[in-house]
Amino acid sequence: MVRDPLEKKVGRRVKGPVISVVDDDVSLRTALVRLLRSMGFAANAFASAQEYLLSPRLHDTSCLIADVEMPGMTGIKLQEHLIAHGHTTPMIFITAFPEDRIREQVTKAGAIGFLSKPFDELRLLEFVEQALARRGA
Repeated sequence: MVRDPLEKKVGRRVKGPVISVVDDDVSLRTALVRLLRSMGFAANAFASAQEYLLSPRLHDTSCLIADVEMPGMTGIKLQEHLIAHGHTTPMIFITAFPEDRIREQVTKAGAIGFLSKPFDELRLLEFVEQALARRGA
């Protein structure tokens, strides 16, 4: 049974580490998932932090890419929530409004990377590899 439209196109299930993308911008979310899947990762997209927290991917995500500013729960609050509940998923933050104060805050809390939009895809993939190495995936 094919569960994902991309799997139908590719004709195979994508195996490997699960990367979850949380961003309220549908075009960026879609582009990131396509990029990650083209690199062989199992990638999932979520429109909000709440959607991610209620998903079955919460427990099998090897790396989480999250926007800093989102309606409802921000990426920063998502990081705080995950840490408070014992989740050690490595995180990469992306933002259209880079602030050194925010970069320092999320990095001090364990973020692998902090990228300003628009960002270099290769740099993002380097951060993903670092996150997976930290996670042991």
